[in-house]
Amino acid sequence: MTVTFVPADVVGADRGEFTRFMSRDRFPFHMVASPTEEQVALTLDAGRYKSRAPFWVEETEHGRIGVAVLDGLRSATLSFDLRLTTRYRARGLGVPIVRALTTLAFEAYPRATRLEGETREDHTAMRKTFVRSGFVKEAHRRDAWPVDGGPALASVTYAILRRDWETGTTTEIVWDDLAV
Repeated sequence: MTVTFVPADVVGADRGEFTRFMSRDRFPFHMVASPTEEQVALTLDAGRYKSRAPFWVEETEHGRIGVAVLDGLRSATLSFDLRLTTRYRARGLGVPIVRALTTLAFEAYPRATRLEGETREDHTAMRKTFVRSGFVKEAHRRDAWPVDGGPALASVTYAILRRDWETGTTTEIVWDDLAV
């Protein structure tokens, strides 16, 4: 399996396809799980993607299967959002996609020293994907993720350092480093 990332011109030539992609599927672990076409259009019109790098996620066997967006392009810390269509979730594609996205991020943005992603505490598949892709859990913020119709959940952040990606190692965090 080979994953590629094709730049998406979401405010130009790809606007219609991007709007359809975002509004015709459900992304249950995102803040807005089922955005309408109008909501997507408002987001695009507000300039949300002007300082971000959106990509179509393509796989050799299946074609276009999702969208990945890199954010923080002018800083040392990049973050990403990943959305796969329902049809391609739970098929073992997460780790190869996140690893390929990590390579893209560090190769395309040489100033970046870290790449991070965030998910809800109950999104165990993504949390396992992060760990299997070399990311380390760095934060667990209680009641930080609003959920429509339910209580807030914890937001969990994972990151990988450029040096760990380059060497294939993992710099662990010492959590109990302060004696009280």
